[in-house]
Amino acid sequence: MHELGIVSGVLDSVRLVAQEAGATRLLSVTLKVGEMTGALQDAMNFAWEALSEGDPFLEGAQLRIITVHPHSRCLECESEFDHDQFHWACPQCGSSLTELLAGRELEIDSIEVDIPDEGEAL
Repeated sequence: MHELGIVSGVLDSVRLVAQEAGATRLLSVTLKVGEMTGALQDAMNFAWEALSEGDPFLEGAQLRIITVHPHSRCLECESEFDHDQFHWACPQCGSSLTELLAGRELEIDSIEVDIPDEGEAL
């Protein structure tokens, strides 16, 4: 289950950035996850819950996942097209010489944190 490692890395990165900004609590994280990564959304949600349980900084934080569908360009006819994980051939000319343009992403899109106002007690 590589999703556990993915979510652990995301939480480490987000925690570091959020705390450097003075955040007292993480509210949400939005990830862009390409279908071609093989990462399963249910497994990522499970890992998120398991890793954030009992951590006051993460309590109640939400994981949002934006799924990025595969999109490629044909290297023969230059046509761009959407496809699924298993059908890469160009629908225009039938060539299998294609370049994946989208669908392999695994990136933090945004984070939402709670930062106390100046003078507010921590």
